[in-house]
Amino acid sequence: MFDQVMARIAGRFGRVEPRATARAYLLGLLSNVERKNCWRLAEQAGHARPGPMQRLLRSARWDADAVRDEARAYAVDHLGSDGGVLIVDETGFMKKGRSSAGVQRQYTGAAGRVENSQVGVFLAYATGRGRALIDRRLYLPEHSWCVDPERRQAAGIPDEVRFATKPRLAWEMINAALNAGAEAPWVTGDEAYGQDPQLRAALEARGTGYVLAVACSTRVRINHGRTPIRADTAAGRLPRAAWHRQSAGNGAKGPRYYEWAWIHIDADVDKHRQLLIRRNPTTGELAFYLCWSPTAAPLAELVRVAGTRWSVEECFQAAKGQVGLDHYQVRHWTAWHRHVTLAMLALAFLAAVAADTSPDRPADPHHHTRGGNLIPLTVPEIRHLFTAALNSPVMAPARLLRWSSWRRRHQATARRSHYRRRSVDEASG
Repeated sequence: MFDQVMARIAGRFGRVEPRATARAYLLGLLSNVERKNCWRLAEQAGHARPGPMQRLLRSARWDADAVRDEARAYAVDHLGSDGGVLIVDETGFMKKGRSSAGVQRQYTGAAGRVENSQVGVFLAYATGRGRALIDRRLYLPEHSWCVDPERRQAAGIPDEVRFATKPRLAWEMINAALNAGAEAPWVTGDEAYGQDPQLRAALEARGTGYVLAVACSTRVRINHGRTPIRADTAAGRLPRAAWHRQSAGNGAKGPRYYEWAWIHIDADVDKHRQLLIRRNPTTGELAFYLCWSPTAAPLAELVRVAGTRWSVEECFQAAKGQVGLDHYQVRHWTAWHRHVTLAMLALAFLAAVAADTSPDRPADPHHHTRGGNLIPLTVPEIRHLFTAALNSPVMAPARLLRWSSWRRRHQATARRSHYRRRSVDEASG
Protein backbone atom coordinates (compact mmCIF):
# COMPACT_ATOMS: atom_id res chain seq x y z
CA MET A 1 0.00 0.00 0.00
CA PHE A 2 2.89 2.37 0.64
CA ASP A 3 4.19 1.70 -2.87
CA GLN A 4 0.72 2.56 -4.17
CA VAL A 5 0.85 5.88 -2.30
CA MET A 6 4.21 6.70 -3.85
CA ALA A 7 2.93 5.72 -7.30
CA ARG A 8 0.08 8.21 -6.93
CA ILE A 9 2.40 11.15 -6.24
CA ALA A 10 5.39 10.10 -8.37
CA GLY A 11 4.22 12.13 -11.36
CA ARG A 12 4.14 15.30 -9.25
CA PHE A 13 7.95 15.29 -9.10
CA GLY A 14 9.74 16.15 -12.32
CA ARG A 15 13.08 14.60 -11.33
CA VAL A 16 14.17 11.34 -9.75
CA GLU A 17 16.13 12.94 -6.89
CA PRO A 18 13.29 14.84 -5.18
CA ARG A 19 10.98 11.90 -5.77
CA ALA A 20 13.39 9.58 -3.95
CA THR A 21 13.87 12.14 -1.18
CA ALA A 22 10.10 12.48 -0.78
CA ARG A 23 9.86 8.72 -0.32
CA ALA A 24 12.59 8.83 2.33
CA TYR A 25 10.87 11.80 3.98
CA LEU A 26 7.55 9.95 4.19
CA LEU A 27 9.24 6.84 5.58
CA GLY A 28 10.91 9.06 8.16
CA LEU A 29 7.57 10.59 9.15
CA LEU A 30 6.21 7.07 9.63
CA SER A 31 9.27 5.97 11.62
CA ASN A 32 9.92 6.03 15.35
CA VAL A 33 12.26 9.02 15.09
CA GLU A 34 11.55 11.19 18.12
CA ARG A 35 11.74 14.58 16.35
CA LYS A 36 10.75 14.52 12.70
CA ASN A 37 12.77 17.47 11.40
CA CYS A 38 15.13 17.46 8.43
CA TRP A 39 18.18 16.58 10.52
CA ARG A 40 16.60 13.53 12.11
CA LEU A 41 14.86 12.37 8.95
CA ALA A 42 18.09 12.60 6.95
CA GLU A 43 19.90 10.58 9.60
CA GLN A 44 17.11 8.00 9.57
CA ALA A 45 17.34 7.76 5.77
CA GLY A 46 21.08 7.16 5.85
CA HIS A 47 22.00 10.48 4.23
CA ALA A 48 25.35 12.06 5.03
CA ARG A 49 23.83 15.52 5.42
CA PRO A 50 20.34 17.04 5.75
CA GLY A 51 20.76 19.02 2.53
CA PRO A 52 18.47 16.85 0.33
CA MET A 53 15.66 16.97 2.89
CA GLN A 54 16.01 20.72 3.27
CA ARG A 55 15.99 21.23 -0.51
CA LEU A 56 12.88 19.06 -0.78
CA LEU A 57 11.02 21.50 1.46
CA ARG A 58 12.49 24.75 0.23
CA SER A 59 13.81 24.80 -3.34
CA ALA A 60 13.12 21.53 -5.18
CA ARG A 61 10.63 21.86 -8.04
CA TRP A 62 7.34 20.21 -7.09
CA ASP A 63 3.82 21.41 -6.40
CA ALA A 64 2.64 20.81 -2.84
CA ASP A 65 -0.98 21.61 -3.81
CA ALA A 66 -0.89 18.90 -6.48
CA VAL A 67 0.39 16.38 -3.91
CA ARG A 68 -2.33 17.64 -1.55
CA ASP A 69 -4.91 16.85 -4.23
CA GLU A 70 -3.54 13.30 -4.50
CA ALA A 71 -3.61 12.90 -0.70
CA ARG A 72 -7.23 14.08 -0.62
CA ALA A 73 -8.24 11.69 -3.43
CA TYR A 74 -6.40 8.83 -1.73
CA ALA A 75 -8.21 9.45 1.56
CA VAL A 76 -11.61 9.69 -0.14
CA ASP A 77 -10.96 6.50 -2.14
CA HIS A 78 -10.16 4.48 0.98
CA LEU A 79 -12.46 6.10 3.55
CA GLY A 80 -15.41 7.18 1.44
CA SER A 81 -18.84 5.88 2.43
CA ASP A 82 -22.37 7.12 2.93
CA GLY A 83 -22.80 9.85 5.50
CA GLY A 84 -19.34 11.38 5.15
CA VAL A 85 -18.69 14.60 7.06
CA LEU A 86 -16.26 17.41 6.30
CA ILE A 87 -14.91 19.05 9.47
CA VAL A 88 -13.20 22.44 9.64
CA ASP A 89 -10.96 23.43 12.51
CA GLU A 90 -7.65 25.09 13.26
CA THR A 91 -4.58 24.19 15.27
CA GLY A 92 -1.57 26.18 16.42
CA PHE A 93 2.14 25.62 16.00
CA MET A 94 4.25 27.22 18.72
CA LYS A 95 7.11 29.32 17.31
CA LYS A 96 9.84 31.61 18.56
CA GLY A 97 10.79 34.87 16.87
CA ARG A 98 8.89 36.70 14.17
CA SER A 99 10.34 35.36 10.91
CA SER A 100 8.18 32.25 10.34
CA ALA A 101 5.42 32.89 7.82
CA GLY A 102 2.21 33.99 9.56
CA VAL A 103 3.65 33.94 13.07
CA GLN A 104 2.43 36.38 15.71
CA ARG A 105 1.02 36.37 19.23
CA GLN A 106 -2.45 34.94 18.78
CA TYR A 107 -4.84 32.59 20.50
CA THR A 108 -4.32 28.94 19.73
CA GLY A 109 -6.40 26.08 21.02
CA ALA A 110 -3.32 23.84 21.07
CA ALA A 111 -2.02 25.88 24.02
CA GLY A 112 -5.37 27.17 25.28
CA ARG A 113 -4.04 30.73 25.46
CA VAL A 114 -2.40 33.51 23.45
CA GLU A 115 1.07 32.41 22.31
CA ASN A 116 3.60 33.27 19.65
CA SER A 117 2.47 30.83 17.01
CA GLN A 118 1.41 29.99 13.50
CA VAL A 119 -2.18 28.89 12.96
CA GLY A 120 -3.22 26.41 10.30
CA VAL A 121 -6.83 25.95 9.20
CA PHE A 122 -7.51 22.32 8.27
CA LEU A 123 -10.22 20.24 6.65
CA ALA A 124 -10.80 16.69 7.87
CA TYR A 125 -12.85 13.95 6.24
CA ALA A 126 -14.65 11.49 8.52
CA THR A 127 -16.78 8.46 7.72
CA GLY A 128 -17.63 5.21 9.42
CA ARG A 129 -14.41 3.79 7.93
CA GLY A 130 -12.03 6.33 9.43
CA ARG A 131 -10.82 9.92 9.34
CA ALA A 132 -7.96 11.93 7.86
CA LEU A 133 -6.82 15.49 7.20
CA ILE A 134 -7.32 16.31 3.52
CA ASP A 135 -6.52 20.02 3.15
CA ARG A 136 -4.71 22.88 4.88
CA ARG A 137 -4.28 26.65 4.77
CA LEU A 138 -1.77 28.73 6.72
CA TYR A 139 -3.64 31.65 8.25
CA LEU A 140 -2.00 34.98 7.46
CA PRO A 141 -2.83 37.71 10.03
CA GLU A 142 -3.99 40.88 8.32
CA HIS A 143 -2.18 43.73 10.06
CA SER A 144 1.12 42.10 10.97
CA TRP A 145 1.69 40.28 7.66
CA CYS A 146 -0.60 41.25 4.79
CA VAL A 147 0.50 44.90 4.68
CA ASP A 148 4.25 44.35 5.24
CA PRO A 149 5.89 43.68 1.83
CA GLU A 150 9.41 43.20 3.20
CA ARG A 151 8.29 40.68 5.79
CA ARG A 152 6.23 38.82 3.21
CA GLN A 153 9.13 38.64 0.79
CA ALA A 154 11.52 37.34 3.45
CA ALA A 155 9.07 34.54 4.33
CA GLY A 156 8.43 33.67 0.67
CA ILE A 157 4.73 34.53 0.71
CA PRO A 158 3.44 34.75 -2.89
CA ASP A 159 2.18 38.13 -4.07
CA GLU A 160 -1.24 36.72 -4.94
CA VAL A 161 -1.88 35.58 -1.34
CA ARG A 162 -4.14 38.09 0.36
CA PHE A 163 -5.82 38.25 3.74
CA ALA A 164 -8.67 35.79 4.19
CA THR A 165 -10.67 35.07 7.33
CA LYS A 166 -10.53 31.57 8.76
CA PRO A 167 -14.16 30.84 7.68
CA ARG A 168 -13.22 32.00 4.17
CA LEU A 169 -10.24 29.62 4.13
CA ALA A 170 -12.56 26.87 5.38
CA TRP A 171 -15.01 27.48 2.54
CA GLU A 172 -12.23 27.35 -0.05
CA MET A 173 -11.22 23.91 1.22
CA ILE A 174 -14.80 22.63 1.50
CA ASN A 175 -15.65 23.80 -2.01
CA ALA A 176 -12.50 22.25 -3.45
CA ALA A 177 -13.18 18.91 -1.73
CA LEU A 178 -16.75 18.77 -2.99
CA ASN A 179 -15.64 19.73 -6.49
CA ALA A 180 -13.10 16.91 -6.34
CA GLY A 181 -15.84 14.38 -5.64
CA ALA A 182 -15.65 13.90 -1.86
CA GLU A 183 -18.79 12.08 -0.69
CA ALA A 184 -19.84 14.41 2.09
CA PRO A 185 -23.44 15.58 2.51
CA TRP A 186 -22.55 17.32 5.80
CA VAL A 187 -20.14 19.94 7.17
CA THR A 188 -19.47 20.65 10.82
CA GLY A 189 -17.21 22.95 12.81
CA ASP A 190 -16.90 24.94 16.02
CA GLU A 191 -18.15 28.44 16.86
CA ALA A 192 -15.41 30.20 14.91
CA TYR A 193 -17.05 28.87 11.74
CA GLY A 194 -20.66 28.49 12.84
CA GLN A 195 -20.91 32.19 13.69
CA ASP A 196 -19.99 33.21 10.13
CA PRO A 197 -23.17 33.88 8.09
CA GLN A 198 -21.28 33.92 4.80
CA LEU A 199 -20.00 30.39 5.32
CA ARG A 200 -23.49 29.16 6.18
CA ALA A 201 -24.97 30.92 3.15
CA ALA A 202 -22.34 29.42 0.84
CA LEU A 203 -23.07 25.91 2.12
CA GLU A 204 -26.81 26.40 1.64
CA ALA A 205 -26.31 27.73 -1.89
CA ARG A 206 -24.28 24.62 -2.66
CA GLY A 207 -26.94 22.35 -1.13
CA THR A 208 -24.59 20.97 1.54
CA GLY A 209 -26.05 20.37 4.98
CA TYR A 210 -24.34 21.67 8.09
CA VAL A 211 -24.34 21.30 11.88
CA LEU A 212 -22.22 24.21 13.10
CA ALA A 213 -21.63 25.21 16.72
CA VAL A 214 -22.69 28.72 17.75
CA ALA A 215 -22.61 30.82 20.91
CA CYS A 216 -25.38 30.81 23.48
CA SER A 217 -26.05 34.46 22.60
CA THR A 218 -27.01 33.59 19.00
CA ARG A 219 -30.50 34.90 18.26
CA VAL A 220 -33.10 32.72 16.52
CA ARG A 221 -36.75 33.11 15.53
CA ILE A 222 -39.14 30.37 16.67
CA ASN A 223 -42.88 29.79 16.23
CA HIS A 224 -43.02 32.41 13.46
CA GLY A 225 -42.07 35.03 16.01
CA ARG A 226 -41.07 38.45 14.78
CA THR A 227 -38.47 39.10 17.47
CA PRO A 228 -35.45 36.80 17.63
CA ILE A 229 -34.50 35.46 21.06
CA ARG A 230 -31.22 34.16 22.44
CA ALA A 231 -30.46 30.46 21.99
CA ASP A 232 -30.06 29.88 25.72
CA THR A 233 -33.39 31.61 26.37
CA ALA A 234 -35.07 29.29 23.86
CA ALA A 235 -33.47 26.29 25.57
CA GLY A 236 -34.72 27.43 28.96
CA ARG A 237 -38.31 27.39 27.75
CA LEU A 238 -38.26 23.77 26.61
CA PRO A 239 -40.38 21.24 28.52
CA ARG A 240 -38.76 18.17 30.01
CA ALA A 241 -40.31 15.98 27.29
CA ALA A 242 -38.35 17.84 24.60
CA TRP A 243 -35.04 16.31 25.73
CA HIS A 244 -33.82 12.98 24.35
CA ARG A 245 -30.86 10.97 25.60
CA GLN A 246 -28.69 9.91 22.66
CA SER A 247 -25.08 8.99 22.01
CA ALA A 248 -22.92 11.42 20.01
CA GLY A 249 -20.65 8.53 19.02
CA ASN A 250 -18.06 6.41 20.73
CA GLY A 251 -15.21 7.98 22.67
CA ALA A 252 -12.16 6.47 24.32
CA LYS A 253 -14.32 5.22 27.20
CA GLY A 254 -17.40 4.17 25.24
CA PRO A 255 -20.53 5.91 23.94
CA ARG A 256 -20.77 9.64 24.69
CA TYR A 257 -24.31 10.14 25.95
CA TYR A 258 -25.87 13.59 26.18
CA GLU A 259 -29.37 14.99 26.34
CA TRP A 260 -30.47 16.60 23.09
CA ALA A 261 -33.31 18.85 21.98
CA TRP A 262 -34.08 20.62 18.73
CA ILE A 263 -36.20 23.58 17.78
CA HIS A 264 -37.34 24.41 14.27
CA ILE A 265 -36.38 27.99 13.52
CA ASP A 266 -37.11 30.47 10.74
CA ALA A 267 -39.98 28.23 9.65
CA ASP A 268 -41.33 30.83 7.24
CA VAL A 269 -37.96 30.88 5.42
CA ASP A 270 -36.92 27.23 5.41
CA LYS A 271 -38.56 24.28 7.16
CA HIS A 272 -35.27 22.36 7.30
CA ARG A 273 -33.56 24.79 9.67
CA GLN A 274 -33.07 23.91 13.34
CA LEU A 275 -31.39 24.96 16.54
CA LEU A 276 -29.83 21.84 18.07
CA ILE A 277 -29.09 21.91 21.80
CA ARG A 278 -26.82 19.54 23.71
CA ARG A 279 -26.99 19.25 27.50
CA ASN A 280 -24.44 17.50 29.69
CA PRO A 281 -26.50 15.25 32.00
CA THR A 282 -23.97 15.65 34.82
CA THR A 283 -23.12 19.35 34.76
CA GLY A 284 -26.09 20.76 32.87
CA GLU A 285 -23.71 22.62 30.52
CA LEU A 286 -25.33 23.55 27.20
CA ALA A 287 -23.92 23.68 23.68
CA PHE A 288 -25.75 25.05 20.63
CA TYR A 289 -25.67 24.28 16.90
CA LEU A 290 -27.31 25.87 13.89
CA CYS A 291 -28.43 23.17 11.46
CA TRP A 292 -29.64 23.16 7.88
CA SER A 293 -30.17 20.45 5.32
CA PRO A 294 -31.61 20.42 1.80
CA THR A 295 -34.07 17.67 2.84
CA ALA A 296 -35.56 16.67 6.16
CA ALA A 297 -33.10 15.07 8.59
CA PRO A 298 -34.03 13.28 11.83
CA LEU A 299 -32.67 14.31 15.21
CA ALA A 300 -30.44 11.22 15.36
CA GLU A 301 -28.67 12.28 12.15
CA LEU A 302 -28.01 15.81 13.43
CA VAL A 303 -26.65 14.35 16.66
CA ARG A 304 -24.37 12.03 14.69
CA VAL A 305 -22.93 14.90 12.66
CA ALA A 306 -22.46 17.07 15.75
CA GLY A 307 -20.59 14.23 17.44
CA THR A 308 -18.37 13.70 14.41
CA ARG A 309 -16.76 17.12 14.95
CA TRP A 310 -14.44 15.61 17.56
CA SER A 311 -12.83 13.49 14.83
CA VAL A 312 -10.72 16.45 13.78
CA GLU A 313 -9.20 16.66 17.26
CA GLU A 314 -8.27 13.00 16.97
CA CYS A 315 -6.71 13.78 13.57
CA PHE A 316 -4.60 16.58 15.07
CA GLN A 317 -3.50 14.35 17.93
CA ALA A 318 -2.50 11.55 15.56
CA ALA A 319 -0.85 13.90 13.04
CA LYS A 320 1.27 15.57 15.71
CA GLY A 321 1.98 12.48 17.77
CA GLN A 322 2.47 9.90 15.01
CA VAL A 323 3.72 11.65 11.85
CA GLY A 324 5.30 14.88 13.12
CA LEU A 325 2.84 17.47 11.81
CA ASP A 326 4.27 20.04 14.22
CA HIS A 327 7.91 18.89 14.25
CA TYR A 328 9.09 21.08 11.39
CA GLN A 329 11.82 23.69 11.78
CA VAL A 330 11.09 25.85 8.75
CA ARG A 331 10.14 29.49 8.34
CA HIS A 332 9.35 29.71 4.63
CA TRP A 333 5.77 29.71 3.28
CA THR A 334 6.55 27.00 0.72
CA ALA A 335 8.40 24.80 3.19
CA TRP A 336 5.49 24.92 5.68
CA HIS A 337 2.98 23.78 3.08
CA ARG A 338 5.29 21.03 1.81
CA HIS A 339 6.01 19.53 5.22
CA VAL A 340 2.37 19.70 6.31
CA THR A 341 1.22 18.14 3.04
CA LEU A 342 3.59 15.19 3.38
CA ALA A 343 2.54 14.72 7.03
CA MET A 344 -1.11 14.69 5.93
CA LEU A 345 -0.30 12.08 3.29
CA ALA A 346 1.48 9.92 5.87
CA LEU A 347 -1.56 10.13 8.16
CA ALA A 348 -3.92 9.31 5.27
CA PHE A 349 -1.82 6.21 4.53
CA LEU A 350 -2.17 4.99 8.12
CA ALA A 351 -5.92 5.71 8.09
CA ALA A 352 -6.31 3.83 4.80
CA VAL A 353 -4.46 0.77 6.15
CA ALA A 354 -6.66 0.86 9.26
CA ALA A 355 -9.81 1.03 7.11
CA ASP A 356 -8.72 -1.74 4.73
CA THR A 357 -7.74 -4.11 7.55
CA SER A 358 -10.87 -3.59 9.62
CA PRO A 359 -13.86 -5.94 9.29
CA ASP A 360 -16.84 -4.65 7.35
CA ARG A 361 -19.10 -5.01 10.37
CA PRO A 362 -18.66 -2.91 13.54
CA ALA A 363 -16.37 -4.40 16.16
CA ASP A 364 -18.24 -6.50 18.74
CA PRO A 365 -16.87 -5.84 22.25
CA HIS A 366 -18.23 -9.23 23.35
CA HIS A 367 -16.58 -11.18 20.51
CA HIS A 368 -13.75 -13.45 21.64
CA THR A 369 -10.95 -14.74 19.46
CA ARG A 370 -8.40 -17.41 20.24
CA GLY A 371 -6.03 -14.67 21.40
CA GLY A 372 -8.62 -12.98 23.56
CA ASN A 373 -10.42 -9.66 22.95
CA LEU A 374 -9.01 -7.64 20.06
CA ILE A 375 -9.79 -4.09 19.02
CA PRO A 376 -9.36 -3.12 15.35
CA LEU A 377 -5.91 -2.01 14.30
CA THR A 378 -5.33 1.59 15.34
CA VAL A 379 -3.20 4.24 13.64
CA PRO A 380 -0.44 4.05 16.32
CA GLU A 381 -0.37 0.24 16.13
CA ILE A 382 -0.20 0.24 12.34
CA ARG A 383 2.67 2.74 12.39
CA HIS A 384 4.50 0.56 14.93
CA LEU A 385 4.06 -2.55 12.77
CA PHE A 386 5.01 -0.70 9.61
CA THR A 387 8.18 0.65 11.21
CA ALA A 388 9.13 -2.75 12.61
CA ALA A 389 8.59 -4.44 9.24
CA LEU A 390 10.80 -1.96 7.38
CA ASN A 391 13.31 -1.34 10.14
CA SER A 392 16.81 -1.09 8.71
CA PRO A 393 19.78 -2.76 10.42
CA VAL A 394 21.27 -0.98 13.42
CA MET A 395 23.25 2.06 12.32
CA ALA A 396 27.02 1.59 12.39
CA PRO A 397 28.86 3.44 15.19
CA ALA A 398 30.91 5.39 12.65
CA ARG A 399 27.76 6.80 11.07
CA LEU A 400 26.27 7.68 14.47
CA LEU A 401 29.45 9.55 15.42
CA ARG A 402 29.59 11.30 12.03
CA TRP A 403 26.06 12.61 12.52
CA SER A 404 26.85 13.66 16.07
CA SER A 405 29.86 15.62 14.83
CA TRP A 406 27.80 17.25 12.08
CA ARG A 407 25.08 18.37 14.53
CA ARG A 408 27.54 19.77 17.06
CA ARG A 409 29.49 21.59 14.36
CA HIS A 410 26.30 23.13 12.97
CA GLN A 411 25.12 24.10 16.45
CA ALA A 412 28.48 25.74 17.18
CA THR A 413 28.15 27.85 14.04
CA ALA A 414 24.62 28.87 15.02
CA ARG A 415 25.76 29.72 18.55
CA ARG A 416 28.55 31.99 17.26
CA SER A 417 26.07 33.71 14.98
CA HIS A 418 23.59 34.29 17.82
CA TYR A 419 26.30 35.55 20.18
CA ARG A 420 27.67 37.89 17.52
CA ARG A 421 24.19 39.30 16.82
CA ARG A 422 23.49 39.83 20.51
CA SER A 423 26.83 41.58 20.98
CA VAL A 424 26.01 43.95 18.13
CA ASP A 425 22.53 44.62 19.54
CA GLU A 426 23.96 45.26 23.01
CA ALA A 427 26.57 47.64 21.67
CA SER A 428 24.08 49.57 19.56
CA GLY A 429 21.66 49.77 22.48
